[in-house]
Parts: sequence; C-alpha cells; structure tokens
Amino acid sequence: MQQLEEVVRDEWGRLVALLLSQFRRLDLVEDALGDAVEAASRTWPVDGAPDKPAAWLLTAARRRVVDRLRTEDVARRKEPLLRTDAEQHQEGARTMADAGSLIEDDVLRLVLMCAHPALAPESASALSLRLVLGVPTADIARLFLVPEPTMAARITRAKKRIVGAGIPFAVPDASVLPDRLDLVAQTAYLAFTAGYSPGTGPDLLRAETSGQAIRLVRVVLGLRPDEPGLVALLALMLLQHSRRDARVRDGRLVLLSDQDRGRWHHDEVAEATRLLASPCLAGPLSPLAASYVLQARVAVEHATAPAAADTRWDRIVRWYDLLLQVAPSPSARLARAVAVAEDRGTAAGLAALDGIDIPDSHRPAAVRAELLSRAGDVDAARAAYDQAIAACRNDVERDFLERQREELG
Repeated sequence: MQQLEEVVRDEWGRLVALLLSQFRRLDLVEDALGDAVEAASRTWPVDGAPDKPAAWLLTAARRRVVDRLRTEDVARRKEPLLRTDAEQHQEGARTMADAGSLIEDDVLRLVLMCAHPALAPESASALSLRLVLGVPTADIARLFLVPEPTMAARITRAKKRIVGAGIPFAVPDASVLPDRLDLVAQTAYLAFTAGYSPGTGPDLLRAETSGQAIRLVRVVLGLRPDEPGLVALLALMLLQHSRRDARVRDGRLVLLSDQDRGRWHHDEVAEATRLLASPCLAGPLSPLAASYVLQARVAVEHATAPAAADTRWDRIVRWYDLLLQVAPSPSARLARAVAVAEDRGTAAGLAALDGIDIPDSHRPAAVRAELLSRAGDVDAARAAYDQAIAACRNDVERDFLERQREELG
C-alpha cells in the first residue's frame, strides 16, 4: 500500500523519537512500531487509511509497548514514564501539528544518544540514519561504500550496544555536547545526501528527508550559533536543497544545465550566501568545516550563475582542487572530473576520470559514458552506459540513462 510506504518512509524516525522519549526502551519501541506497521498493512486496505496515518501508527505502537510493559510487570516500576491517555493524545496532536518545536528536540535527543562515545563513529552515524531518519539500509550502505549485509550487521550491533550498555535517552550536559557536534553534523550531512540523491527506489529525491536534515542542523546551530562547521554545513545544504523543485519534470530527471532557474528557491540561496560571509568562517577551520565551506563555494557558483552558460567552471575546478587537499574522496574526484570536462574539454575530463572507482555506484560509468559520447566514441559510450544502467538502483536515474543510451542509436 503506497500510502503506508510513504508514511513509514517519512515519519519513521519521528515516531521512534516520540516513543523512545516516552518509554526509554529501544527494543520495545522498534518492535511495537514494526507491529503497528504490520497491523496497518492488514487493516488499511480493508477499512481504508485513517485521516491521520502517522497518528494512527503512533497510537497503535503505544498500545503495544504498554501491553509489553504490563506483561513484563515493568509498568509499575515505569509509572513516572507512562503518562495519562489525555497527555499522550495531546502530545500526539501537538506533534503532528507542530513540526518545528517538539519534533526537532526529540530527534536531536535521539541523534545525540546514538552519538554516545560507547559507539564507534561510523556505527553511530549509521544507526542515526536508520533509526532516527528512516534512511533505507541499502542507501546507508551506499553512503559508507560497504555492502548492504555488512551495514545491516553494523546497525544491529549498534542497537545491541545501546541496549546492553544502558545508554540513556537524554541530551548530555553542555560539557560533552561539543565533543559530539562533529558526529551529529556528519550524520545530518549523510541524511541530507540520502534525501538529495537516493541510491535506491522510485524517487530522484526525497525532499522530506533532506528537509529534516536541515532542520536538525538548525536546531543544533541554535545551541552553538558560532560553530563554523554547522554554519558552513547549513549553507551547503540550503544551496543544494534550493534546486529541489527544478530537478524533476513529469517524473523525469532534469540536468542542472537544463533546469528552470526560476523554480529555484532564491531565498535559500540568499540565506546561504549570508552564512558563508559569517565572521566565524574567516579564521582557521577544522578539516571538516573547511570541506563544508569548499563544497558550499562550489554550490554558490552554480546557484549564482544567471544561466548555465555563465557558470565559472574554472573556479569550480579550483575549489575542487582545494577540497581534494582537505578531504580527498572518490566522489570529489568524480565531481572534479565533470568540472574539468566543462572547463577544459572532453579529453581533459576523461583523463581526470581515470582510476576513479566508487563501489556499487553507477555514477563513474555514467560520467564516462557521457564524455565518450561527446568524444564521438559511440561503441565505448554504449558499453559505459550498459555498465551504469546495470549498477543503477534508482528508477528515475536508470530511466534517464536508458534514454541517453537509446539516443546513441
């Protein structure tokens, strides 16, 4: 049932955060919410979907947790945590109506719990992405460049670690908050990327996931308003997110060069530009903050060019050169190769593409196919498109690649 799939995708993390804030039991919360989804899959097709599907799942999951607590004879000991039905319904209604106060605080609390020092940083980020923000395990694996079974096992171990270590669901005091900010920022960035460019499924973008990552950064930035990494990260996210309404037309991918720039959110571009002028970014920066600044500088070049033909690709290449010194990665090398091709020609772009390998990603092959097509090497371009199509797990992107290959004749 499509509506249930959409609710689970968009609301899972929020529902987990709400339930965990009330019951403090990660194992019970996940089981109960899973049971509620299973019940919905049986009853909604027969009875019809409720007017407020997220609230329905929240209520059903609460009932299951309470039943489990009573069965375990824990309800009495947890009495202070089990509020009255009236309070629960009030909170549920308030939560569904107000996405800017209670939800952000609870989501931040849950991300900070996952950022506990008892968990390895990569496990903490992966757990936050799956548990809090509802990112599919396959997409998380792609973000970390590991096979999906490896990532699933890592997330399971992290959950067991939280339960076994008795890590509390609580915001740590101010003395430890700074130590967790980088991890929270990285988690938010990964979540944004999962929404901006999903590796799997029918959607080219999941704007709600990206928007939730932006809200998370805003909440943390409210606590640390002069933190350079957070300021730069928010600017980067806003610049990328500003193009969301122009990236798809009639269900099909629209390349950056072909997008209707009138549909970009220019207020977000203006806010990001102001953030990049912040005095806190003028001094020495950590490698992480510097990487966010440099990526934002690239995004600014695109966002402020009046037309695609006016893009300063020479400056973009220089920004990527600096980024590769600060935070080298295959993805940054691939993006630089694209910029080199635009600035210096197809042959230079193909040369820059040599040796770039991103496991389980179709993008290196897709870029190679486009450049080979420009160079007139049709047979090699077809082979590269075949490789990219075989590796692509996103429906919209695969459709675009198939159409590009067909145009080769």
